[in-house]
Amino acid sequence: MGRIFNIQRFSTHDGPGIRTTVFFKGCPLRCKWCHNPEGQSFEIQPQYFKEKCIVCGTCKGEINLDNAKCCPSHAMCTCGTEMSAEKVISFVLKDAPYYGPNAGGITFSGGECLAQPDFLLECLSLSKYNGLNTAIDTSGYATRRVLEDTVKYCDLYLYDIKCARTSMHKRFTGVDNTLIIDNLRYLATTGKPIWIRIPVITGFNAEISEMEAIADILDGLDNIKQVTLMPYHSLGKSKYATLGLNAEDFSPPSDEVMNNLNKCFEKWTDQN
Repeated sequence: MGRIFNIQRFSTHDGPGIRTTVFFKGCPLRCKWCHNPEGQSFEIQPQYFKEKCIVCGTCKGEINLDNAKCCPSHAMCTCGTEMSAEKVISFVLKDAPYYGPNAGGITFSGGECLAQPDFLLECLSLSKYNGLNTAIDTSGYATRRVLEDTVKYCDLYLYDIKCARTSMHKRFTGVDNTLIIDNLRYLATTGKPIWIRIPVITGFNAEISEMEAIADILDGLDNIKQVTLMPYHSLGKSKYATLGLNAEDFSPPSDEVMNNLNKCFEKWTDQN
């Protein structure tokens, strides 16, 4: 059994083709800009959407899991559910006719899917047994053994690199990036294709010097098939209040900044 908080169907941004993305609950990082805060905690949580409340008095103003199960307007709901690997893959297979022969498939994301290694391996194994293309979307923050165990079953890694500076990485995510970089170097030797994804956050890494430092890390690594810069957006900011959390303020980088930063990765753009 594992814990997930969403299964997103017909996803087109989590790997090649049409994907079904399974979001695992729980993450060892605490990125200050996280757009999926509901994936941070490993615990099943109550989530409260104030705008849906009809003030019926059923909950007596208390936000908890018991009340989340009986809210008539669904203003309060349960965030997260336990599922078996078999149930997850059974659900995903409903979308298989839309994947096509060589493109779409299943992507495991989060949270951090590597933080539930046994459940992830079960899901990966069943996916391959059923002929699905598999991708892992990860921060890379896991033990080498956990990562090694996935290689047999994973067709593509979507690998987040947030910044090169260790001190800045720890300040904004809560963890050191040494393990993340070391794991990337290992993955580059496995023959598996890797897509690098870099969130661009003003005040954190939206600088030419930082992107050049990341490019230096990537330079010389095999199997880096593409590098995508993803500008910060505030679409997930409203989720924080529903979980009783406070969101931090960040500004999206301008188009000019993004264009300049993308130039640091033209080497990988040109090969696609």
